[in-house]
Amino acid sequence: MLSALARFSRPHTIIATTIQVVALFLIAGGSQVMSLASLGPVLLTLVTCLALNIYIVGLNQITDVEIDRINKPRLPLASLEMSMREGRFVVALTAVVALVGAWIAGAYLLGTVVIIMVIGTVYSVPPLRLKRYSFWAAVSIALARGVIANVGVALHYNDVYGGLAAFSPATLAVMAAFFFGFGLVIAIYKDIPDLMGDRAYGIETFTVKLGPQRAFNLGRIILTVGYAGVMAVAISRLPQPDSLMLLVAQGVALGLFWYASARVDPSQKASIARFYMFLWGLFYAQYIILSVYQVTRGIA
Repeated sequence: MLSALARFSRPHTIIATTIQVVALFLIAGGSQVMSLASLGPVLLTLVTCLALNIYIVGLNQITDVEIDRINKPRLPLASLEMSMREGRFVVALTAVVALVGAWIAGAYLLGTVVIIMVIGTVYSVPPLRLKRYSFWAAVSIALARGVIANVGVALHYNDVYGGLAAFSPATLAVMAAFFFGFGLVIAIYKDIPDLMGDRAYGIETFTVKLGPQRAFNLGRIILTVGYAGVMAVAISRLPQPDSLMLLVAQGVALGLFWYASARVDPSQKASIARFYMFLWGLFYAQYIILSVYQVTRGIA
């Protein structure tokens, strides 16, 4: 049962949420107030966001169970390792935990959780079920993961730690723009291996509409523009050593992305699935890079 619960939570998204919450604390200047007492709000934020994460991915599995029997037959609901009743219980429980945790944490986190919960619900649940439409599905994921989560948690940390946080409007704008683009790419690439099931059930993803190769190339363009944008910001702040570090790190990440993507056959499910998980690795790495960059700036 524990193995089924772990897979139900979609571990790559759990890792992403954990890194995101901790990294935003460091980017906000958390290293300046590091103590056991200061970690309490971070832990509450983390538990709340993880519960929200499980609610969203769990709800999606409940509403997609028939499609997942084609696309992702190893998921616990699709494989019958978990019953629908158990899945609904986990989703309901995590929704309550997320809302109660956010209510305790404060208005900014509560607003963030409610907005993302609404987006996640209308993404999966009829009558809107935005995931049926390529544009709205991608925008929903990019807004929730890339913009609202980052801005909301940043404002929450600013509020909790008395405004010492280093989130200037410019910092937030750059982060939101980059991760919005990254969210679009994740949304596009996650559907490439699922072409058969999505087509059978009338889910109009970018892959269904454009084909695997063109959808793959669209993601390449979007992510390249995102990395180039951050590199341009770093160049504008040279010759500071921290900006040079950021420039080099972004160049390396972009180079790795293109090297790995050149070895992918988007028409092969196993190939694109492996690359999709590599993409999540780049997502994790970007938060670590930005954390190191911000801490380095603080030391300087």
